[in-house]
Amino acid sequence: MKIAGFLSTIILSTASLTLMAQQSEEKYLIAGTYTGSGSEGIYVYTFNTGDGTYKQVSAVKTSNPSFVAVSPDEKFVYAVNENSDNDNGGEVSAFSFDKKTGVLTFLNKQLSAGDHPCYVEVDKTGKWVIAGNYSSGTLSVLPVQPDGSLGKAVTTLQHTGTGVDKSRQEKPHVHCTILSKDNKWLFVPDLGIDKVMIYAFDAATGRLTPGPQPFAKVADGAGPRHLTFRPDNKCAYLMEEMGGSVTVFDYISGRLHAVQHIKSVQDNDKGFIGSADIHVSEDGKFLYASNRGGFNTIAIFSIDQQNGKLTLVGHQPSGGEIPRNFTLTPGGNFLLAANQESNDVAIFKINKKTGLLTDTGKRIGIPKPVCLKWMNK
Repeated sequence: MKIAGFLSTIILSTASLTLMAQQSEEKYLIAGTYTGSGSEGIYVYTFNTGDGTYKQVSAVKTSNPSFVAVSPDEKFVYAVNENSDNDNGGEVSAFSFDKKTGVLTFLNKQLSAGDHPCYVEVDKTGKWVIAGNYSSGTLSVLPVQPDGSLGKAVTTLQHTGTGVDKSRQEKPHVHCTILSKDNKWLFVPDLGIDKVMIYAFDAATGRLTPGPQPFAKVADGAGPRHLTFRPDNKCAYLMEEMGGSVTVFDYISGRLHAVQHIKSVQDNDKGFIGSADIHVSEDGKFLYASNRGGFNTIAIFSIDQQNGKLTLVGHQPSGGEIPRNFTLTPGGNFLLAANQESNDVAIFKINKKTGLLTDTGKRIGIPKPVCLKWMNK
């Protein structure tokens, strides 16, 4: 009897540990979309980062939430409303998030101080939300109120200039607003002027001023889109939408110095280039970049651990049409690609040794998915 009781205790303990491990691997996946073609707005899923299983939890209606951001304390979600109305039509919406139920509740919205906001960022203090407006080439800083709602913009900047491609670079087009890890610098890739603008950010006032290096110029016609940093913060990587390439920068204290320019698309495909998103693996060994247009691939690069430079490993078909944004799961087991035009999110298994991707065949059906973010459960 004593042996039986001992064995029962072991079995129960093992079951409990297994359940705890499964629960710790479950995260919330927040998906922003384009509405008007069957989408509700923002979708919430539970996703097991260990085995790739998922379940829809909720959805909240809001217009064209094409990019979303999660507050540092994970109590709030902010989404752009990518709309336009006489140069003052874009908005940013605030939602509270209930982790017990996985439900988003609308708090309020404010004007984004420009047209078609396409990117939103929350600063490291959680007190400021920064939005980039594509069509008007502006960016704004909005204060976060104690209840998580947004106040009116306290800072608005207007970019100026043009690029060589007059059909797409006839004026500035802000595409990303990303803060440095120390919260001191804001980097703003502008597709229309082929520059990454650099601003000093004052977290006490929300003020932006030109940095000691006001901008980093890239190749004419490159069309800067998204920027990301290596985990050790020594390098930055810029996705160039129009050129279909990645520029590698050495980075230190708000300054960018280009050290490499490498193609993200294949030479044998001459279709429309529309490279989009870019992310580095948690271990800093691999970089991934999405290519839309006639490509529909995820480019895979290995990262030299000494100098941060890239070597192409290969290309993985994105499993759908027009891979806009994508995300790597916490822990690095899977890559999820949001295929905007095929209305699904493709799930790929990551080989952590080689960086290569294997299509699991699993698809999360979401109308016009664009942006994917994670939150602890």
